[in-house]
Amino acid sequence: MLKQDASIQKRKQQTIKCVVWDLDNTLWDNVLLEDGAISLRPEALEVIKILDSRGILHSIASKNDHTTAMQKLEELGISQYFLYPQIHWDAKSSSLKAIASALNIGLDTLAFVDDQPFEREEVAFSLPEVLCIDSACLSTIPDLPAMKPRFITEDSQRRRQMYQSDILRKEAEKEFTGTNEEFLATLNMVFTISRAREADLQRAEELTVRTHQLNTTGRTYSYDELNQFRLSPDHLLLVAELQDKYGTYGKIGLALIHCQQHAWTIKLLLMSCRVMSRGVGTILMSYIMQEARKAGVHLLADFLVTERNRMMYVTYKFGGFRERERNGDMVLLENDLSHIQAFPDYATVRVE
Repeated sequence: MLKQDASIQKRKQQTIKCVVWDLDNTLWDNVLLEDGAISLRPEALEVIKILDSRGILHSIASKNDHTTAMQKLEELGISQYFLYPQIHWDAKSSSLKAIASALNIGLDTLAFVDDQPFEREEVAFSLPEVLCIDSACLSTIPDLPAMKPRFITEDSQRRRQMYQSDILRKEAEKEFTGTNEEFLATLNMVFTISRAREADLQRAEELTVRTHQLNTTGRTYSYDELNQFRLSPDHLLLVAELQDKYGTYGKIGLALIHCQQHAWTIKLLLMSCRVMSRGVGTILMSYIMQEARKAGVHLLADFLVTERNRMMYVTYKFGGFRERERNGDMVLLENDLSHIQAFPDYATVRVE
């Protein structure tokens, strides 16, 4: 227990996006394939509901028979809470990697709950980024700092439902026989760009905290800082939202631009990883470029090189940005606005 407590203390600043549960003697009492009486642990259900309401997702990593376990979860009325459950006889670490990949989140945003020290140690050894928790500590999980987001926004409250909608999209995509662009055209996507309102700021802060891969600088901004930018005549704070025929993705993009007389500088540009495969990643950037050209200014962009945001660097380069200055990992990019990518035909873009 002391080792686990030390691990939790060390990781207390990490934001957890998904809790992965073992089943036998963790989520429920007894062993599914050995005991006739399987009962859901009430404290586990309470934790799941609390975290779900905060926008923290749930999944399963269990060495069990998949069909039997899924039937039991449905019988208990809780199967809807678990995304991409991994129920098989492989190592728990491989299950956690599969879950992180399916959710498109970092391993360092996963927590793993299991009653067996061996399983926790196997995961801790193979995936030291993962926060491992003894199921004996169930009641303390909601109070961990990593499980307590600063704000609970409308988007976070419906995060599980948005991921479930995305599962339906992926299933439809697998069955589709045409090209990727033809499939995207069937989604009837609407990409909305608007100036940030005060009501958007909680989600905007959450985006800066949660988004790492598609984030040009990795900077986080507080609600108060974002509100100052929103009210500043020298800054433009934009939010982007996406929806399609399956429902809304919520607010998935944020841009902060410092607007000076002769030059605009993109201080932050980020997109949620959930829209990576939807082909809309360049829309917000193209819109900023269009507006800069209308204003007759040079367009610059800050970029901080990290281990995880290379995709955004590639996005900038494909968008026509070139390096103007480099100081260590900090890069200043510039675009002459001679060529601006058109919005994709398969998405309707609205500016509000």
